[in-house]
Parts: sequence; C-alpha cells; structure tokens
Amino acid sequence: LTEIGAKFMFVSGMFVSGCVTILFGMLDKVPSGPIFIGLCFLVRSMDALGFAAAMTASFSILTKAFPNNIATVLGSLEIFTGLGLVLGPPLGGFLYQSFGYEVPFITLGCVVLVLVPVNMCILPQYDSVSTKESFWKLILLPKIVVLCLTIFSLSTCLGFLDPTVSLFILKTFKLPAGYVGLVFLGLALSYSLSSPLLGLLSDKRPYLRKWLLVSGGLMTAVCYFMLGPAPVLHIESQLWLFVLVLVLIGFSLGMCAIPVFPEILQCAYENGFEEGLSLLGLTSGLFNAMWSLGALAGPTLGGFLNEKLGFEWASAIQGGWPLLSGLATGMFYIIEATRRSSSSILQNPPDNNEERTQLMGSET
Repeated sequence: LTEIGAKFMFVSGMFVSGCVTILFGMLDKVPSGPIFIGLCFLVRSMDALGFAAAMTASFSILTKAFPNNIATVLGSLEIFTGLGLVLGPPLGGFLYQSFGYEVPFITLGCVVLVLVPVNMCILPQYDSVSTKESFWKLILLPKIVVLCLTIFSLSTCLGFLDPTVSLFILKTFKLPAGYVGLVFLGLALSYSLSSPLLGLLSDKRPYLRKWLLVSGGLMTAVCYFMLGPAPVLHIESQLWLFVLVLVLIGFSLGMCAIPVFPEILQCAYENGFEEGLSLLGLTSGLFNAMWSLGALAGPTLGGFLNEKLGFEWASAIQGGWPLLSGLATGMFYIIEATRRSSSSILQNPPDNNEERTQLMGSET
C-alpha cells in the first residue's frame, strides 16, 4: 500500500473484483468437471485478492481522512453493510429467478465497475512515506493478539450462520423458502442501526471501548447459546425467540466490531509506531486478514458441527469463541490496569518528609 498508494490500491481492487464477478457469472458455459471446479477456484481467488486490496485501502483512507472520528465513520458505513446484507439475497434471488444464473453476477460486477471512475475522481490522494514498521512487531503485541481473537470470533460467528440458519429455519419452523431471507432482517437491521451510535459512543468516550468489547463478547456468547436453544436448557425453539436472539446478536456484534479497530491503532501508537499511512496499511491488513480467517473457519467448522451434532449444539459450541475472546479481553484489561496502578505508585512514592513537615506545621 505504501509503494503504490491507497487510492490506486482501492480503485484497482474494485476493478479486479468487478471483472471477475462478471466472469463468475459466465462459468455456467464452461464444461462440467475438473475444468469448471478449477476455474471457480481461480475466479473466486482473484475476487478475494481484489476485495482484500479494496478493503485494506478503504480502511486506511477512512482513518487518514477522519483521524479523530474513526469509530463514528466506520459505524456509519456499517449501515450500508447492513443494507447489503438485507438487499443482497432478495435482489439476487429475484434476478436469478427472472433472468437466470448469469444476470445477478453481471449486474453486480457492472455496478462495481461503474463506481471505479467515480472513486477515481472523488477520493483524495495521500502521499505515503515507507517506514521500517514491522508487521510481526505489531501482531506479537499481547493486546493486539487479544484484539485479533476478538475479530476472529466475530467473523466466525457471522460465518457460522451462512450454511446453517436457513436449513434450520426450513426444518424447524416450516417456513416457505421465500420467507427465510426475512428472518435475517432482524440481525442485519439491528447491526446497521446500532453501529453509528456505538461508533459515536466509542469516539466520544474512548474509555468505554474496553467495556464494549468485553460485554459484547459475553453477550454474543449467551445469544448463541440461546439461538438453538442449547438442549441443556430444555426450551422449545420458537420463531419469535429465534428472531429476537438474532436481533440481539446484531447488536452485540456491533459492540465488539466497532471499537476494535480504534483500539488496535491506539495500541500501536502506545508502543512507538509512527503515525502515517504505512501504519494504517498494517492495521487495516491485519484486521481484514483476521476477519477473513474467521470467515473461512466459521462456515467450515459450523457446517461440520451442524451435520454431526445438530444446529442446537453447533450454535452453543460456536458461542465458545466470543466467550473466550470476551474473557481474554476482560482479563487483559484487568492485568493492564493493575500494572499501571503499580507503576504509578512506584514512580510517585509518597514523600514522608514533606508529610511530616506539613503535620508539624499544622500542630504549631
């Protein structure tokens, strides 16, 4: 990012992603078998590269443009993430049913390509100076490790829902297939509507970030335990309870996802990293790498557990990730506060002579 610039990386990433999305819509014309499977992996891998470039650059640009309101801006943009989650499935389904397999991908790819020249004109150009900041120096910081666990757990929890929830809804509640997407509205809307408020709170009250991370992780764990619900609770699964838990999951995920990026930057500054686009590229890349790793592990592990144990136990086990991250974050902040308190006492010991002098003066 520091070599080619954040703007160029963002625009080129969008261009690559748009082109390969269109190509993916044309793969139905490829002969079936190993050639088809191989091209699917190749096209989706190229899409992943373009997406990673665009996302990493976008985080850097946003942080550079709004250094004092990072969480607020990220929270506001999560509104559109929620809208994408809400509108993507029904629009894609409508285009697929009406026009066939190719049209949804061609349409989406063309929309992305149209936005390329728009961003070329609108986005600012930031000059960057390469530094010697090490990615390994950043990722080996204890606080960064804990925050990476938080990012991974959030992404894993979201990824778990993709291959499992629709099957569970169809099997348990006997809803028509067209209504399955409506059930996801609760999660998407609660996440998108609460994110700006949580971002504003995180920027205005930075000391609350630690409480948001800890309480958000623990709340997410409880929600996943109730999503089935877990068989040990002996509670019958009902549609209204399922939708309510999804709404709470959307809110609890926002409590963790919004403040975690500003916390990573603050930790880097506290440990001597130089402020600039180079550091923003490192932190953005780290965030997206951990998020993508969770997006890989969530559906894979979730699908396996769902097949072997059923959705109720699978969701309860999945709640172990945010439980682990919430407890780890809480323990880290307690230890950090204890160390700071001890160091402040050692650096500023009470002056016994001064106290004795004041006491004798008051007696006189």
